[in-house]
Amino acid sequence: MKKILIILCLFSSLLIPPTLFATSVLPVSLEQLSTRASLIFYGTVISNQVQKDGPSGQIVTLTEFEVIDLIKGDTDTRHIIKQLGGYLKDADIMFKVHGVPEFEIGNQYVLFLPEKSSLGFSSPIGLHQGSFSVQTIDAEKIVSNGGNIASQQASPNQVVQIPLATFVNHPSRARLDDFINTVRAYNTK
Repeated sequence: MKKILIILCLFSSLLIPPTLFATSVLPVSLEQLSTRASLIFYGTVISNQVQKDGPSGQIVTLTEFEVIDLIKGDTDTRHIIKQLGGYLKDADIMFKVHGVPEFEIGNQYVLFLPEKSSLGFSSPIGLHQGSFSVQTIDAEKIVSNGGNIASQQASPNQVVQIPLATFVNHPSRARLDDFINTVRAYNTK
């Protein structure tokens, strides 16, 4: 009888699906990113510091940016964002949150940030959607987040869709100056 009970328990445990963790985020248009963000800037990453956060008790990464161009909001010439996750070398602990963007020192980004949470967290709006990397291609500054920024959906409240010129062969890329001007145009209403 004991063997039958153990076999039934093992068999029933196979029927219960394992717990899976995923991050799903609804698509966010450039207009929505632009109008929802309280802070938008173009900057260079100057440091990443991983530590255990006192208020939350979680492993966090503090990324410091040198602000090149403040597009919307108010911040100093240097701005730090705090996000969940990171590799804490001293304790050999890795905490990864799927979808939370990572920033490389020396690289440039355009970030769309909400107000900081009560614990000081401020990941980009739409996670990776609100983080655009800036690269120099053929002596031109190009911005992309990997998504198709050419086919932005207008929100129901928007009267006029502001066009953004993208590359025909790469609709996920736009010239940095055109991109910044479009974002500013969304915020002049």
